[in-house]
Amino acid sequence: MISCDRAGLDERALALFIENVLAEDLGTHGDVTSSATIDGEARLTAVLAPRHDIVVAGLPLAEAFFKKLDQDVRIDCLVSDGAHVAAGQPLLRLDGLALPMLAAERSALNTLQHLSGIATMTREYVDRIAGTGCTLLDTRKTVPGLRVIEKYAARMGGARNHRMRLDDGVLIKDNHIAVTGSIAASVTRAKSAISHLPVQVEVDHLDQIEPALAAGADSLLCDNMAPAMLRKAVAIVAGRVPIEASGGVRLDTIREIAETGVTYVSVGRITQSAPAADIGLDYHHPTA
Repeated sequence: MISCDRAGLDERALALFIENVLAEDLGTHGDVTSSATIDGEARLTAVLAPRHDIVVAGLPLAEAFFKKLDQDVRIDCLVSDGAHVAAGQPLLRLDGLALPMLAAERSALNTLQHLSGIATMTREYVDRIAGTGCTLLDTRKTVPGLRVIEKYAARMGGARNHRMRLDDGVLIKDNHIAVTGSIAASVTRAKSAISHLPVQVEVDHLDQIEPALAAGADSLLCDNMAPAMLRKAVAIVAGRVPIEASGGVRLDTIREIAETGVTYVSVGRITQSAPAADIGLDYHHPTA
């Protein structure tokens, strides 16, 4: 079970992520501009808020950046990840030393903006297929090194995670079939070698469906099939196994795809191409 209180990261992974991101931004000598211009005892209060409506993801990480550089910073978390927040609605309220707050600002914002962008786009796709009975899945099309937190953001947006890694699901694709020589051979070998995981088979054509099912496929991935072909695939399968539609799915096409009767629709662009949410820190006068 993946923990959500650290955006999907365990304690060790969280510490490493925060350390690496801060090191990337601070360099060897830290925030030289702030250090040269601001007194070390100066304090700031700040409110973190979006500039447009968003679905929030990544607040635990944003908090962790600020606390890493100032253990005594006061942070009031005003919403929860997964919440739909209107433009201008405060997400976090901060009160602490100015220097560490300024040093952590960009790392916190970059992470929160990226993950909230994913959650926001994901929610748009989820809303578009509401009422169809179809479930949105994410994919492994993620930024290298960020998969766990990007898939966490997709969950906050309402999607269900597909494979997190290559070792937690069997998906036989066209290249596997090309090497083994047939769908039947691929499925048979997979089921013999890995009995504890369900086997999904990617099909590009309708005539591949029955061979996949006869071989024992536990689910099908219909790749780049138009809605008319998907409806035929659903009719052929007739409820025997779940069906996932994948390939080139866009916001303007997902509803029609979902209405074909498929069980799932997977969308790579929710993690691969989501624009960052516009979130800022508005600073106020120093506290007394």
